[in-house]
Amino acid sequence: MNKILIANRGEIALRVMRACRELGIKTVAVYSQADEQSLHVQLADEAVCIGPGPGKDSYLREDRIISAAEITNVDAIHPGYGFLSEKAGFAEKCAAANIKFIGPRPEHIRLMGDKAIAKQTAAKAKAPTIPGSDGPVDNPREAIKEAQRIGFPVIIKAVAGGGGKGMRIVHNAAAFAKEYDSARMEAEKAFGNGSVYIEKYIEQPRHIEFQILADEHGKVLHLGERDCSVQRRHQKLIEEAPSPFLTPKLREQMGKTAVRLAESIGYQNAGTLEFLVDKNGNYYFMEMNTRIQVEHGVTEEVTDLDLVRRQILIACGEKLELDQKDIRITGHAIECRINAEDPARNFAPSPGTIGLYYSPGGHGVRIDSHCYSGYTIPPLYDSMIAKVISVGATRQKALDRMHRALGEYIIRGVHTTIPVCRSIMKDPIFRQGGATTKYLEDFFERTPKELWSAAPLT
Repeated sequence: MNKILIANRGEIALRVMRACRELGIKTVAVYSQADEQSLHVQLADEAVCIGPGPGKDSYLREDRIISAAEITNVDAIHPGYGFLSEKAGFAEKCAAANIKFIGPRPEHIRLMGDKAIAKQTAAKAKAPTIPGSDGPVDNPREAIKEAQRIGFPVIIKAVAGGGGKGMRIVHNAAAFAKEYDSARMEAEKAFGNGSVYIEKYIEQPRHIEFQILADEHGKVLHLGERDCSVQRRHQKLIEEAPSPFLTPKLREQMGKTAVRLAESIGYQNAGTLEFLVDKNGNYYFMEMNTRIQVEHGVTEEVTDLDLVRRQILIACGEKLELDQKDIRITGHAIECRINAEDPARNFAPSPGTIGLYYSPGGHGVRIDSHCYSGYTIPPLYDSMIAKVISVGATRQKALDRMHRALGEYIIRGVHTTIPVCRSIMKDPIFRQGGATTKYLEDFFERTPKELWSAAPLT
């Protein structure tokens, strides 16, 4: 490949750009009018404006992105994460324009993007799945019967869901009808598809995901797991690799399950298999993300493998030269997502101009960000503005290093999640590896507000 268009913005656009530079590949940035001063625009070899600020008028305009690719004569498009990364139709349009889509084939995006069908596919591959309905349940009477058969508590999920939208936890039959209607309405509004399915709700689980790479010649490898249990409203805040909960035996079992499922559908490129793991070590397939993940960096740091580079090489038709036995997990890595949000106001978005920006450094600290002093964070997109990754020979060293790094991180002018993340690094329950998906709720209930909330300095 000689030139790649990056159909995204922010830190992931810069991340892809760096991989391209190291491979000697030229880059094309696309940007909205709101992102004219963004770093990905300034650092690309070429840049094309694709519309007004709102994503629906720019980054989600498939026709404009394909046109930008054609006029700049690129060989491929890397979608990053979010926006068009899991749109099978967009991948098909790339193929029709004779442009390589750096990701899985459209049929795999479509297959695993439908959560109900993905669950059925997983069951066929003998992956443990959470007890639930056999596909969508769109009739209210059938839905309550299904919930009673499964046994409360249950969780209602949008078939086309993501980011916690169209999702409701129901603890008894009396509350079911209201939550069922609410989930369907939210799913219809968010995704244009109100279909939902029902699953057994696993209480106090850990959210564990396995990273895979698959070439176009049939080889599939897993690169170990990431623990993503610290999350708010189903949005991850802190991720780490390896998980402090998994035993070597459980890790091997889950890794083999992830590989077997990917092999069963002939998957290609990078992907992530997500599981819920209960306190007894029982694990259940939840969904598959057919793209690079926000948290891919923690896997890179413990495997010494550049996942974005591998994505590009796989798309070029190269074979994975590694075997499973060659994958070594060394040390420990932790990632904190830094969002422009105000924790004291229920994490309300905090867009605005950054008056002073100083990022931490030193041994074992990695910063992925598109921000700088004077940069204006627009209110139009996801609130994540940076990722801090710390690496240590042990988990304790990685935790201490993250605490030190966050103490050096200065972002003035907007509220951020830096104080929350820094406080968590010293929290006894988190340090002991006791975080489940309900950890953050408990943390806020028992931790004084002054320890995790701070006013932005102007």
